[in-house]
Amino acid sequence: MLLAAEGLVCGYGAADEILHGAALTVRSGEMVAIIGPNGAGKSTLLKAVAGMIRLKSGTIRLNGTAVERISARERARLGIAFVPQEANIFPSMTVSENLEMGGFLEPSATRRRVSALFERFPILAEKKRTTARTLSGGQRQVLAMAMALMVAPTLLLLDEPSAGLAPLAAGQLFSAIASIHREGTAIAMVEQNALAALALADRGLVLVDGRPVREGEARAMAADPEVRRLFLGQQDLPLAGGSAPGPTPHRSTAIATRPPDPSGPGPHPLI
Repeated sequence: MLLAAEGLVCGYGAADEILHGAALTVRSGEMVAIIGPNGAGKSTLLKAVAGMIRLKSGTIRLNGTAVERISARERARLGIAFVPQEANIFPSMTVSENLEMGGFLEPSATRRRVSALFERFPILAEKKRTTARTLSGGQRQVLAMAMALMVAPTLLLLDEPSAGLAPLAAGQLFSAIASIHREGTAIAMVEQNALAALALADRGLVLVDGRPVREGEARAMAADPEVRRLFLGQQDLPLAGGSAPGPTPHRSTAIATRPPDPSGPGPHPLI
């Protein structure tokens, strides 16, 4: 098992406990979609794994090695890369400079990895001398993921990557994520567009009130009427197309755009 996190209890203060025994497992090369209502602790779970929040209790093992007591920097050295939802780039720096900052753990490999990422994401190569603040929302998210890839991670943690993006940009971003997954990087992704996330993922995890309440094969979860009703805001709808009747109980997990075919071609330039 690449990642095995169990019994995680933590929060943002002594009286503000968010996770109440949360767990997350990820196998090598696997993608896990983490879904659930607003305030369920999904983003907090990723931050705990990345070392951004101190645990009150629980264990986190990466390739069998306990990492819950080491710093976020040391976890990054071991292969964990975290892309937060916001404040995930340096807006006053150019695209190239952002990527160079992402290579802080292994400066000797920076030039080679930057070149490889420009080849993978042509839109970044086109804008390499452009200040990052001028990029579109979708381009910024691609840059943030590329910065994380500069550490050559074995596990990529993505927190709400499509938040705030137009449907076209979101679809193109999902194509980029699918491409990274196809090349063997394990991914744990929190995503507001739950149906798109489950379409890309191998497994799904439902988190409610800081606790895992359901886990299983992603496609089966996406097709399950109860999961669709409670966490996707849909009732008895086909998987492809259509819009949900009635109110959406958990806006953070409602479908916003139809996902791309993860077996299709690689990412397109984002607009």
